[in-house]
Amino acid sequence: MLMHFKKSLYYLVKLRDRLLYPIVILYILFAAYIALYLEPETFETYLTAIYWVLTTLATVGFGDYAPVTMAGKVFTIFLYISGIGLISVFIGKIIKSVYLLDKLKVGGKMKYTGKNHIILIGWSDKSELAIKEILKSDKTIDVVIIDDLETAPMVEKQLYYIRGDATDEETLYQANLPEAKGVIIFADQITQDYLATKDPLLVDGKTLLIATAITSIEEKLNIPIHVTAEVIFQKHIRLFQRVKVDEFIPTQEMISHAAVRSLFSHGVTNMYSELMSSQYEEAMYEIPKHEEWKTYRDAFEDLLNQGATLVADRGNLHINKQLDDAIPEDAQLFVICDKETLLKINSSKNQKLPQK
Repeated sequence: MLMHFKKSLYYLVKLRDRLLYPIVILYILFAAYIALYLEPETFETYLTAIYWVLTTLATVGFGDYAPVTMAGKVFTIFLYISGIGLISVFIGKIIKSVYLLDKLKVGGKMKYTGKNHIILIGWSDKSELAIKEILKSDKTIDVVIIDDLETAPMVEKQLYYIRGDATDEETLYQANLPEAKGVIIFADQITQDYLATKDPLLVDGKTLLIATAITSIEEKLNIPIHVTAEVIFQKHIRLFQRVKVDEFIPTQEMISHAAVRSLFSHGVTNMYSELMSSQYEEAMYEIPKHEEWKTYRDAFEDLLNQGATLVADRGNLHINKQLDDAIPEDAQLFVICDKETLLKINSSKNQKLPQK
């Protein structure tokens, strides 16, 4: 019996909260109608009557309009007694709703509904640097973090947080994965630290589970989702390729290889740093294929004259041996240059497009 009473009380409270907003609006409209009816010469229009009711209930009282008849003054007293308390409750509910929404957002409980965003899975120093790099590169793009922290790890205008298990498809849908520009999976820092002396293979195992969950959604909806993953051991890359991971963050073995090469070829690490860091003027950029470029040689020589060096077509880094080969229509060309040269290359591409 007590349980039924509590449930009934709960539903009554919920019903009261839902009815509060329409009741307040109807109260204001009805009060304005009565004020206009009692004082037609004072208020003249219905909009003026609404304005007077709102200033009265808000206790602003500009004094530009005031009832002059006895009936109008009596109604004003009634309006004070019944309305101010109602408006106070109404304003309190709005403030509480805003607070709850902010709490849900910070706590990662709100679904992200935007599009063309970037999803970062796993919070660490590396993901923090990645966010800063993304926001620096594009000030309009949103970033959604998925992790199991109690609150959002960073507070930024374009940053959103989803709390949950990234191996769970429901969590990925909460981050609106189908509409995302791409996903970056960072190796779980907690698992990585905890298992460093036990079984570090499990770190890549968790990353692989997340990649598998993303692939499942990709196949279910028949949509392409670009995925970049951090893999600890290079030998595991072949396993990630089977679940359609597109690109990989340099592994420990790759970094070790670069360190060793620096001993035999001084300056190698400086070159890596210049390509991978935004603090240098020159970097690697993707460019569109120009119509006048028939072979890689055509593109290479034209770009060289503009101050850029053609280095790759997708993952093919050996185009210097294929300069006389035709450039395929779906080519994805990469060059090394500064931003000013990149803008010039893109500008020349647009200028050479046929006018419609």
